[in-house]
Amino acid sequence: MPGMSETRFNIVFDGALLPGVDAATAKLNLANLFRSDISAIERLFGGHKVALKSNLSQTEAQKYLEALNQSGIDARIEAEPSLQLNLDEVQQSSQSTTARAPESLIEPISPYAPPRAQVGDAVAEYATLKPFSFEGRIGRLRYLAWTMALTLVVMLVVGVAFALGAAWIFTSGSIAAMIVGGLLAAVVFLGFAFVSIQFNVQRLHDLGWSGWLWLLNLIPFVGSVFPFVLIFAPGNEGANRYGPPPPRNNTGVKVLASLWLVMIVLIIFATVAGVFSAIEQDYGTGSLSSYESSESMDEDAAEPAEEPAEAEAPSVDSEEQ
Repeated sequence: MPGMSETRFNIVFDGALLPGVDAATAKLNLANLFRSDISAIERLFGGHKVALKSNLSQTEAQKYLEALNQSGIDARIEAEPSLQLNLDEVQQSSQSTTARAPESLIEPISPYAPPRAQVGDAVAEYATLKPFSFEGRIGRLRYLAWTMALTLVVMLVVGVAFALGAAWIFTSGSIAAMIVGGLLAAVVFLGFAFVSIQFNVQRLHDLGWSGWLWLLNLIPFVGSVFPFVLIFAPGNEGANRYGPPPPRNNTGVKVLASLWLVMIVLIIFATVAGVFSAIEQDYGTGSLSSYESSESMDEDAAEPAEEPAEAEAPSVDSEEQ
């Protein structure tokens, strides 16, 4: 039990929000923080000064304040006034039994009473990940990791489907196999595009931007630059209008994201190898053409020399006669 001389603190809130946070987002974040319904949280935004927690130590108060600030509200810490008991105050308190305690010293009762949360309760510092959703936030590294995972899955599905489809076409030789293969390819492409749009929307939310901005990818030239904005632009550190920040990146996220470097190196290597192969092929074709042209010129030069030799034969016969 704290000593009589230890200063205790209250966390008070009067409905103010942090810059860039709207009321709907703050209410939703508080509901998740206190594990309560949104209707109970809305009562805290009536413009009245409300003590969210009372009689806290400085460490406890600071811990609660950080969690509340991450939810988007502008709460603050106020020290409780120290109690100095003397005879005059005792007499005054006995004569005025109906006196009301200061508002900052009591936790409000309905309709402004928030849900109670103990100091040891888990605080929702980060948002819950929802890969297949248009809600939530993901950072740059997780955006790359999820996109790589989606790409690998699609490549695997396409590879298996192509092998099975090719075997079906070779064995049956029917047009139906080609039609079914085309439909399956369209379904895979649409699924890849849909999930990819979800990743783009969540990345935009982390930047504090509307998810509809993914449509910029469809604009010529802008669509070739905008993906780099999603890859390199840092997100908001704290809570924004789309919720708390995403969790920290684990090892799996870092490994998947690093695979993009491997893929880029392989693409560059394949491109360079293809260029050198084309140059070598062109050089070989040019050398063969020059060799063939030189042979044809030699043959053309040798043909006139044989004609005089054939013409000298009749002169020998004429001398014998």
